[in-house]
Amino acid sequence: MAILIIIISLLTAVVISLISKRRAVIEYASVAASFIVFVSAISIGLKVVSSGSYGFSQYFSVDAFGAIVIIIISLIGFVSCAYSVSYLREETTKQIIGFQKVKQYFILFNLFILAMFFAAITSNPIIMWIAIEASTLSTAFLISFYNQPQGMEAAWKYLIINSVGLLLGFFGTMLYFTSVASLDGRQLIDWNMLLSNAHNMDPFVAKIAFIFVLIGYGTKIGFFPMHTWKPDTYSNTPIPIASLFSGALMNVAFIALLRFKSVTDLAVGQDFSKELLIFFGLFSIMIAALIIFIQKSYKRLLAYSSIEHAGIIALGFGFGGIGAFAAILHMIYHSLAKSILFLSAGNIFLRYSSTKIAKIRDAISTIPLTAIIFIIGFLAITGIPPFGLFLTKFYILSAGINSHPVITIIALLAFVLVFAGFLKHITYMMFGEKPEEITAGEKNKWLIIPLVALTIIFIYLSLHLPQFISELINSAALNY
Repeated sequence: MAILIIIISLLTAVVISLISKRRAVIEYASVAASFIVFVSAISIGLKVVSSGSYGFSQYFSVDAFGAIVIIIISLIGFVSCAYSVSYLREETTKQIIGFQKVKQYFILFNLFILAMFFAAITSNPIIMWIAIEASTLSTAFLISFYNQPQGMEAAWKYLIINSVGLLLGFFGTMLYFTSVASLDGRQLIDWNMLLSNAHNMDPFVAKIAFIFVLIGYGTKIGFFPMHTWKPDTYSNTPIPIASLFSGALMNVAFIALLRFKSVTDLAVGQDFSKELLIFFGLFSIMIAALIIFIQKSYKRLLAYSSIEHAGIIALGFGFGGIGAFAAILHMIYHSLAKSILFLSAGNIFLRYSSTKIAKIRDAISTIPLTAIIFIIGFLAITGIPPFGLFLTKFYILSAGINSHPVITIIALLAFVLVFAGFLKHITYMMFGEKPEEITAGEKNKWLIIPLVALTIIFIYLSLHLPQFISELINSAALNY
């Protein structure tokens, strides 16, 4: 099944590149491929539950955490792909883009999905690094998709910051490899070899290596102060791709970081990596909370929200115990809720042709279904019960209240500030007097159906977690 995912994603990109003028074939091929990938990811998850892991070669295997990440990628990828069809058709109607841009979009979309899957299923740190770097290259062209000066600037900023960050991560990876460099002559070193030989590492070298890895992959995650590429990138990227950035790519970078954390913990103990995660997590939450409150663009608002939630997940793994379990569950809920918000924001942008909060008025009457879903997304992402993010935040704070009470209280106050900031912006956008040039109504059902489907899935998972997902989370949390 894992090899099927790789073949389908690659084959779809190749087929699209060979099709010259048949837009419908490009769209149907992409949606069908993303659906097959989603079904395959679920199948892999079920196999991991039954056997503990799933692999098809020496270099590719999936454990519980990997299964969770590929299921998230495939689900968000399928919904985003289905949404992209109508979204790009609307932009074509407005003469924002032409056919060649649509073709380029779906080629890069499938290559982006392929790179993320490669990173999540490989058992080799170097292949993972190459795959994550490939995700940077494939998405750089999507950031500059509209050929606008600010998009070009954002693409270069994204490319340079992430490439430099990943280069530092690569240096850290090489330091880890020094512990197993003289072993049995294998050409590629896998995670199991690193784990089994972690005790051979010099503790000082292990600490330096993890710092480099944390900076490198932390840049991709968007920790403060390595987060500076995110707001500009999210502001200029097509909405469905921004949804994948926040809902899928961030989790792929986390899986890389946490695998190195496991090696480091065996070499020097858990306290070192946990304290670093808590430090970066707390500052990411605090900075994001302050900027969210004064934000003027709803796409940048969602970007800073992603930075906040990256910090929350880091806190969960830093606190450990029930916090690690909650952090993995938080990854799932955040991916769904943030994708709901981004795709809803896409409908808002199509109607109002602006990303400025000040120009969005009376959305509740203008695009009522989208507005309601956007409000649900706001309540969900800020952790209001009964949505799942309330539960995960509660567990993460519970995990930290005894060992780090001050940090926990600061994080809680930041959550309150985030809620107040979101409430302020959402209230302004939903109500007030609609601009005269804006017409009311939602005629394109295919811009609504993906949102409704994703919202139903999110609410269902908030109320009831399927047994196989729960087992995957429990198994994954034991390692972190």
